[in-house]
Amino acid sequence: MSIPDYMQCAEDHQMVLVVVQPVGIVPEDEFFRIYKRIASVVQVSIRDSQRNLYIRYRHHYLPENNEWGDFQTHRKVVGLISVTTCGSAKEWPQTSDRFHCQKDVFGATLYDSRLLVFGLQGEIAEQQRTDVAFYPSYDDCPDVEKRVEDFVESIFIVLESKRLDRATDKSGDKIPLLCVPFEKKDFVGLDTDSRHYKKRCQGRMRKHVGDLCLQAGMLQDALVHYHMAVELLRSVNDFLWLGAALEGLCSASVIFHYPGGTAGKASGREPSLAHGQGQAADAGKRHRPGALTANGISADTSSEIGRAKNCLGPEDIIEKYKEAISYYGKYKNAGVIELEACVKAVRVLAIQKRAMEASEFLQNAVYINLGQLSEEEKIQRYSILSELYHLIGFHRKSAFFKRVAAMQCVAPTIPEPGWRACYKLLLETLPGYSLCLDPKDFSKGSHRGWAAVQVRLLHELVYASRRMGNPGLSVRHLSFLLQTMLDLLSDQEKKEVTQSLENYTSKCPGGMEVLTLPDGLKLPPVPLSKLPIVRSVKLLDLPVSLRPHKQKGLLENNMSSKSPFIYSPIIMQRTRGEERTKKIEFRWVQGDVCEVQLMVYNPMPFELRVEHMGLLTSGVEFEALPAALSLPAESGLYPVTLVGVPRTAGNINVNGYHTSVFGVTSDCLLDGLPSVRTSGCVVEVIPSLPRLQLSTSLPRSAHPLRPSKEELSSSVSVQLFNGETQQLTITLENIGSEDLETLEVTSKTCNTKEKLFGEFLSWDLEEAVSQLPLKPGQSVTLTVNVKVRLDFSGGENLLQDLNDDGISVTGLPISSPLRQVLKPRAETKPLGSESSKTDYNHVKTLEAVMTFKYSGGAGKVEGYYRDLSLGVHVDIEPSVFFTRVSTLPATRTRQCHLLLDVFNSTEHELMVSANNNQDLVLHPSECQRMAIQVDKFDFHTLPQPDQEAVRYTNPKLLEEERLHAQASMISSTLGITWNIPSVCRQGEASVEGVLNQLVLEHLQLAPLQWDVVVNGKPCDCDIIADCKVGDAVPLEVKLTNRSKNVVGPFALTVVPFQDYQNGVQNYDLQDAVTFIGSNTFYIDMVKPTENSVCMGAILFLYTGDFYLNIKFQDDSAGQGKELPPSWFGLPSVHIKALEAPIEAGA
Repeated sequence: MSIPDYMQCAEDHQMVLVVVQPVGIVPEDEFFRIYKRIASVVQVSIRDSQRNLYIRYRHHYLPENNEWGDFQTHRKVVGLISVTTCGSAKEWPQTSDRFHCQKDVFGATLYDSRLLVFGLQGEIAEQQRTDVAFYPSYDDCPDVEKRVEDFVESIFIVLESKRLDRATDKSGDKIPLLCVPFEKKDFVGLDTDSRHYKKRCQGRMRKHVGDLCLQAGMLQDALVHYHMAVELLRSVNDFLWLGAALEGLCSASVIFHYPGGTAGKASGREPSLAHGQGQAADAGKRHRPGALTANGISADTSSEIGRAKNCLGPEDIIEKYKEAISYYGKYKNAGVIELEACVKAVRVLAIQKRAMEASEFLQNAVYINLGQLSEEEKIQRYSILSELYHLIGFHRKSAFFKRVAAMQCVAPTIPEPGWRACYKLLLETLPGYSLCLDPKDFSKGSHRGWAAVQVRLLHELVYASRRMGNPGLSVRHLSFLLQTMLDLLSDQEKKEVTQSLENYTSKCPGGMEVLTLPDGLKLPPVPLSKLPIVRSVKLLDLPVSLRPHKQKGLLENNMSSKSPFIYSPIIMQRTRGEERTKKIEFRWVQGDVCEVQLMVYNPMPFELRVEHMGLLTSGVEFEALPAALSLPAESGLYPVTLVGVPRTAGNINVNGYHTSVFGVTSDCLLDGLPSVRTSGCVVEVIPSLPRLQLSTSLPRSAHPLRPSKEELSSSVSVQLFNGETQQLTITLENIGSEDLETLEVTSKTCNTKEKLFGEFLSWDLEEAVSQLPLKPGQSVTLTVNVKVRLDFSGGENLLQDLNDDGISVTGLPISSPLRQVLKPRAETKPLGSESSKTDYNHVKTLEAVMTFKYSGGAGKVEGYYRDLSLGVHVDIEPSVFFTRVSTLPATRTRQCHLLLDVFNSTEHELMVSANNNQDLVLHPSECQRMAIQVDKFDFHTLPQPDQEAVRYTNPKLLEEERLHAQASMISSTLGITWNIPSVCRQGEASVEGVLNQLVLEHLQLAPLQWDVVVNGKPCDCDIIADCKVGDAVPLEVKLTNRSKNVVGPFALTVVPFQDYQNGVQNYDLQDAVTFIGSNTFYIDMVKPTENSVCMGAILFLYTGDFYLNIKFQDDSAGQGKELPPSWFGLPSVHIKALEAPIEAGA
């Protein structure tokens, strides 16, 4: 016997063997359909008996194995069922002959046989025969199972008769010697009458009778016969049959202890690749009803057989198996028996969960020499060893033998290597080596298994799939190798694997589809998330100029409802999944390019080229713009920006990214990459908005605005003199796809220590707004006036540093009060030195931000807008300084002279001008006085703050605003400008920061306005009224009350006098001047905004120049003493009395 049955188990010893074979030409599928129905009858209860007969079916059985039927009766073919197709009566004789020939093959051992004929009808089919059954077709055979049961009962009758015949002790008969095939030649010439020979015959027969009893269902009798056989055979050292008797004893004990069987999961497996279909029906015969405890031993101790003392215990079973196998090992020709005994023992130990002892039996089985085995038999042997190791939990050992079987499928000696079988077996080894085909499951936790073996196995899978002609499988396995074993590969191995991958993908590019094998196994996709490795994913906000903003009052309620507290000290832990689903605060805009920044690095020892890398999104329609990148070897963290354009509005979720590396396209999802850090992957996409591009006529600024913390879209820089104005032309072009519908412009001056007078930036937006809506591609211009007016006053250091000789005066010939306060300078400190210029030549800076707020399109409907910000940086050089200011009275009471000391701080010749005044030319670093005659100012005409503002505003601030308004009024009236002809620069010079409170009072028009009219002509200091001697000259004094309170009453006295221009004034004029009426005028109370007029007359008796001095009487009642003296500035009246003309008639 050369071919072992690896599916043998201990309970097979109680089964009778029936061979089912076709006769003639029978379709294979039809034969196996009938075979399955036959094989379903695995247990038959014998009538008139409580015994059962168990049947083992085979559709292929070697006749040489049948020769071992006396050694172990379960190997003897006792039944034959033949299946044939017979279409006509003519074919029947030939069919019958074939059936008889087939019986002759097993004729010596057959108990009974049956022939199932399909397709034959007629007289022959109507014949009633016990050994032949006729059926019209394979589909019309309802009683096949009943026929088989009857056939099994007939076998039992023969079996029982043989048992009774052999079991009966016939002392007078000579007991035959049972032999195995290889023993027959050894017993030729032996003394058959010796006691030793007779004991041998008795022992072997006892063992044979035990086999028959076991098959006949008499377990207790079988145990008794086995024990007797063991004692007899041991006494004569008949080791081969002693081993068989021990094995029979073990089998009977196993059947008693484990009524559920020992075949386990392996029962349904096929015994060989060639005869694989024969075991399909054997699955059900292993299991019979029986209650098992936790250790697999029957709990039924009350039955009669359970009390049998001859049954071995679980421990003794294994010991007897070891003994039997050791006896088998003494015989070279009993290798198959020894191997099958090892397999049976392993199955029993697997039930007992004694894995280590089972492994010893298997290790012994590995080294059993069965002679020259074919490649197919080697494959079968290694496969069964693998399954047995798997049965006892030795998964890695199981995988080892499965891999050996796979390699045997493609051995060099095989003319046609079975690469498909090799690949299938290799796949089955993966679990034993802690490998799986799904990278998600394999990557969980720490690495398991021997990495070197796993890499070797994956390489073998790649090679096998290539030899199968399936490069797609090779690509998938290589991708898995790179993804899961990258950290365990050496630099050289990394290069070799990637080169192989590129070679395979040139023929069959790798993708993300699921590969389905012919046997239904699915290979999941393998995304190469480690080429390159991504450490973080960050969604980027749009550039400052493109960020959308929500209109105030339309903001969503984003307050979290999780806690009623504004601040909680409890830090809630967020999982990575929650972080990824967290919505980001900023927004993206439909139609605009959006960016996601990935921090990646290249773990490979060579340059990594990523052909395509783009974003994977969901939620809205998104156009990903793939990027190609090349990362240097072991680059470290490297930022990569992936871009795309959302085409619709809604919430977009960035799920991951896709790459194309080495010809393999991968979709890497962030949910499968727990090591990737992210601050959120969900962002709102709002409807589209217009886009503006800003350009200016001034150069861009080389440095950012220092005080400004906001990000600017653009910035410009310009250098101006103090007081100069520069025009800035701004062009706004609509470069988007939506119409620009609204445009607002605002400006904000950045924090500065410098005091600014007037508006820094000013513009007129009406013309630009009139051109809206602005279509895509169109542009609009806006002119902005950049006007700088800082403080023009000079400090004390400048006053001390000026040269007294450098001051000249234009205007009136007056003595400058500045000459008395200037201090002499040291000779070692020349004019214009660095120390003297530090204060007044310092370049100052003004900065402002212009904001262009605009909207349009669908985004405007949703309440969104954008803004552009333009930074304006101005470096201001000083132009002129007003070092000192004072006033002098003018000849008229409503005028005065404003004296300004002007200093030229530039390096150019400068000309200063004022309204109604001559120009003043100043050389560099020169100071001159400028006298300007101005009308006094009525500050009451300035707008007054309302009562609400006065109530809630700081009084100090109100006073500053009032002074500023007064100074602004004065400065605009003066209209002082400067001009530098050499560089064609000009500007204004403001006195707003120069005027002090005293000067303002001198320049202010008194609230009480006095008007004197002589002879119908208003008089003031420089106006001379003419009259004739002897004529009555009317004199009128008018008081206008511009104050807020009621004034009066007042008493005025008019005193005439003459001025001799030599310091002598004559008030004694009673003979020259007389009053018509009283020289005292009385003015009653005058209400605000009203006036009062006093009338009188004066008569001059002589010619000459007379002056009238109008003054208040000391005993004036009312408010005369409470009001300031400046309110009573009455003009001095100059009257010239002329000779009266001589009448013609005189």
